[in-house]
Amino acid sequence: MLKTTPLHRYHQALGARMVPFAGYSMPLHYSGIVDEHMAVRRQAGLFDVSHMGEIFVRGPHATAFVQHLVTNDAEKLSDGQAMYTVMCNHKGGILDDLLVYRLNGQAYMLVVNAANTALDFAWMSANNPMGADLYDVSDLIALLALQGPQALEIASCALPLPIQDLPYYRFLRPEPGSFMGFDKVIVSRTGYTGEPGLEIYVESENAGTLWDVLMEAGVSAGLKPAGLGARDTLRLEAGYCLYGNELSETVNPFEARLSWVTKLTKDNFVGKAALAALKARGPSRVLVGLRMDTRGIPRAGYDVLDAEGTVIGQVTSGSQSPVLKKGIALAFVPAQQAFKALGTQLQVRVRTRLLPATVVRCPFHR
Repeated sequence: MLKTTPLHRYHQALGARMVPFAGYSMPLHYSGIVDEHMAVRRQAGLFDVSHMGEIFVRGPHATAFVQHLVTNDAEKLSDGQAMYTVMCNHKGGILDDLLVYRLNGQAYMLVVNAANTALDFAWMSANNPMGADLYDVSDLIALLALQGPQALEIASCALPLPIQDLPYYRFLRPEPGSFMGFDKVIVSRTGYTGEPGLEIYVESENAGTLWDVLMEAGVSAGLKPAGLGARDTLRLEAGYCLYGNELSETVNPFEARLSWVTKLTKDNFVGKAALAALKARGPSRVLVGLRMDTRGIPRAGYDVLDAEGTVIGQVTSGSQSPVLKKGIALAFVPAQQAFKALGTQLQVRVRTRLLPATVVRCPFHR
């Protein structure tokens, strides 16, 4: 049976098309994917992403555990700062990509992908030699994402916090009761759309109140509810990876162009030896952006071919870009310069046709 988020009845009342996703019944769209996509690019959109997993790490060994678990350097975080990272297995394959929030030196929040929450928690528990305290609190927390050029202004009007002054990848933790009477709140300047915005974590029972306040504050600014469909096309235009498409246990960070979150200079962590060997050897394939040169929409799983018609890779994510009005895709191709260089002419097999595509820089849209 599918789980539901605390905002399920709100989605139903808005006439959302609901679909199964990561074990949850989630809104695919309300007014339409393109309409919601363009609202986020031009004004703002409000997403229910309460299906995401939240795992708390506490105790005197919390920092040591997070350092041991992920590839990025948690010791460089200060209180109130977040970072993006990946968690690898012992062979260097990516188990998940996640956000790490440093609450203080003895408390962190790890935000993981919904479909991976149970597996991630089991992996963390099995790879915890220092004995940090771990808590899966996913069912207790709701998460709303307010994204778009008007998002910070809407939030500043609606929320009693200095939102406009909050730097990117920093977060606020209001005193209990000071934020709309809520006991526990985290307001974070992060997102998955390529636009300015916030992600707001509240206790599940307070999700509806927060949704109503934000939607009411955003009416005059053109704020719209947005679903998973727009979230996917937005993140693709921004060139962001999606676990299960670009990232998996068969993909390492160097292939996915995530060497920037892979700090081999820090002390030993899970997968470090394998990752060092992979870096020294160099990736055999690499993730690139493709822009279609003619009409045609690339989809995940479609073959990518070189100019001579030899299959060299596959599309991992693809769609029609609502902003560019062209087909765009992320794809793995051989790491040789002849295939990955910007401007390289390749082909994508769209059903029975071979259509020309060009390797371009990501993000597709800035």
